[in-house]
Amino acid sequence: MAQLDPELELYRGLMDQPDKYEDGFDVKTIIGAIFIGFVMMPGAIYLGLVAGRNLGPAAEWTTIILFTEVARRSFITLKRQEVYILFYIAAALASTHGGLQLAGGVFAGKMWDQYFVRSPAARGLGIAYQIPEWVVPGPDSEALLKRTFFHPDWYYPTAILLLGVVLSRLNWFGLGYVLFRITSDYERLPFPYAAITAQGSTALAETTTKSETWRWRVFAIGAMIGLVFGVFYVGVPTITGVIMTKPLQLLPIPFVDLTRNTENVLPAVPTGFTTDLGAVIAGFVVPYWAVVGSFVTAVLTFLLNPTLYRMGVLQEWSPGMDTIQTQFANTVDFYFSISMGTAFAVAVIGIVGILAHFYRNRKADSEGRQHEPGTLKGIPGRGDIPIVLAIAMFVFSTLGYILLCRHLVPNFPLGWVIFFGLFFTPLESYIDARMKGLTGQWVRIPMVKEGVIILSGYKGIDIWFAPIPDFDHGDRAQQFRVLELTGNKVISLVKAELLILPIVVVCSVIYWEFIWRLAPVPSVNYPYAQKMWHLNALQRGLWLTATMSDRSLFHRAFRWQLVAGGFGFGIISYSVLAALRLPVLLIYGVVRGIGHLPHFVFPEMVGALISQYYFIPRFGARRWKQYATVLSAGYACGMGLIGMGSVAFALIGQAVSQMPY
Repeated sequence: MAQLDPELELYRGLMDQPDKYEDGFDVKTIIGAIFIGFVMMPGAIYLGLVAGRNLGPAAEWTTIILFTEVARRSFITLKRQEVYILFYIAAALASTHGGLQLAGGVFAGKMWDQYFVRSPAARGLGIAYQIPEWVVPGPDSEALLKRTFFHPDWYYPTAILLLGVVLSRLNWFGLGYVLFRITSDYERLPFPYAAITAQGSTALAETTTKSETWRWRVFAIGAMIGLVFGVFYVGVPTITGVIMTKPLQLLPIPFVDLTRNTENVLPAVPTGFTTDLGAVIAGFVVPYWAVVGSFVTAVLTFLLNPTLYRMGVLQEWSPGMDTIQTQFANTVDFYFSISMGTAFAVAVIGIVGILAHFYRNRKADSEGRQHEPGTLKGIPGRGDIPIVLAIAMFVFSTLGYILLCRHLVPNFPLGWVIFFGLFFTPLESYIDARMKGLTGQWVRIPMVKEGVIILSGYKGIDIWFAPIPDFDHGDRAQQFRVLELTGNKVISLVKAELLILPIVVVCSVIYWEFIWRLAPVPSVNYPYAQKMWHLNALQRGLWLTATMSDRSLFHRAFRWQLVAGGFGFGIISYSVLAALRLPVLLIYGVVRGIGHLPHFVFPEMVGALISQYYFIPRFGARRWKQYATVLSAGYACGMGLIGMGSVAFALIGQAVSQMPY
């Protein structure tokens, strides 16, 4: 097998293959799903809008701990199969929409769409009235003015949304299962991170036997930190937002903006720091050298941006701009193309690594050295489904996407849609599944869909919203591997998905409708969304303008020389680090940091330094990484509990304040 990064060796071989498999889906998981949907989801929505935090870990851990504690006091034991299915359901119901940290199920995307179609960015770029009505009603629609999903203008977008939800589940389940059988059963890849989740589920199941473990103590410490900090960070702004005209923020959310204060010394540099303690705790969990790479990028930004400004490269920036305006101006002038080039470099590095692994295995076979491929026959008792059936599910759903795209954008070349659905998606998913199996790292071949759309010569922005089947299901192979390590039958996942679908749709529309009716989203009541959604809208609009004209904002931002420079930088840096036997995670960290706000990197580096030079020498690397993972989950749980309490107070308070008596 290929050698893993030393840090990732910590996560390898944590669990053995189970001796038997059971169905982890039962009445307990049904109750858990209802609890998450109706109790956790509103807190997840509110926390994302106010603080930009993901409630995912809090939902997962809180649900599991609640059920394990109830089981202990009821003299009932929870099997590790049941614990993992609860974990899976919680993760699915609390998942976020794209890069917005916006939880709340399938209608979270539509909430973003209603903002984007009326946003200053869309209006300024001249695309507000070109967004198709099968995505979102027009900016002047009565449905948007009244802030409601229950309006005829939403019928068509909702039908397309729900059809896509069904097709996506068939698509990822079919292809993800095939990839699992190939990479795990046949190629026997280790999947180093899969054992972490599986081990956590096993440990929590053991607590129902009344045996005290270190995990509970560490989790409780993290939860108390999250609770105390959450009161000041989320609770105070929420409560004061109900009783005052403007919420009182003891700590600016999401960051302190110092850009205008430092512009004379550091022109064109977005400066500031996040006030969220979670960034420091994230530094405990993220691999150390990846954080160092991002920190190096942030420091270079402080040196590079003023130089580029004086050279005339950063032309969009002007004195007086805040962090958001500065970040977007620099993206247009420089970082858009550079980050594209470095992303290509990471993809090439990953693909070359996979090919090298293939070569080593084939060479071992030819020389008669020990190398035993697995089998595709399946494992008795695991409840495997026929691979042919899984392939049929993938092909059927892909054909559904192709026909849907043909209906929505009939003038776009059908051949490209077929290429993405039946050829590129399986290829990219397989590459990513192998990377997950070997190193736990994620890799994509970047900008392929964007490049095809632009080079096709198609004019109009509707193609950017079309459900082109350009997916990466590599992570699903790892998901099936976790399912296997926890001793679950495949049917457990099928039942869980059938349960999740109606709950996530119903709860999503109910809670988003209620929150939207109370106040516009975003607004002053949701400080994170009010500040960061504008930047996201500008970045989104940058791509949409690519098919409008040859003189669009996209064509100003794209420079092939900078793309080539970023690609060369990534390849050379990786080669030098590999030749010197230095941690190659540095280059992944550098790529992670390019074009991102340094505000979040510096606190993360503080956490990484504390972790590396205090906790690891004290506890040992493996033990501390286990502590850090549980501590982080506890912190997320504490923040989540404050978020849920805050949203309950806010929703009740605002609802009562709107009553006539």
